Amino acid sequence: ETCVAASSCPSQPVRFVPGQRITIEVANLTSGMVQLQQVYVTDPLPISPGQVLSFVRGGSTDPNFSVVFWDVQGLPLKVTILKPEARLLRIEVRPGGRPPGDRAVYLKDDGRVDIL
Repeated sequence: ETCVAASSCPSQPVRFVPGQRITIEVANLTSGMVQLQQVYVTDPLPISPGQVLSFVRGGSTDPNFSVVFWDVQGLPLKVTILKPEARLLRIEVRPGGRPPGDRAVYLKDDGRVDIL
């Protein structure tokens, strides 16, 4: 079976080389304030509409990365994960989704990325 690129092909899961250092961008594409927190690493950080925060993660001493986020008004959020470059994970936070919406992104030590 063949597919037409960008239309009928099943999307490949986003995945990284385990242990590789990568940059993670979190983009707030909503019209409201979103809070973001790296579990056990940071206090909640506010992200204004249109703002992008970046983190460098990975390496043998820091294989896992998880981030939780929420709309300050309690609205549901929808997350899209992209891999625009070999060492870049872009997390786009948008309004929508079924309540309670997407709440977290987890980069596992095997290189896979999950939306929770």
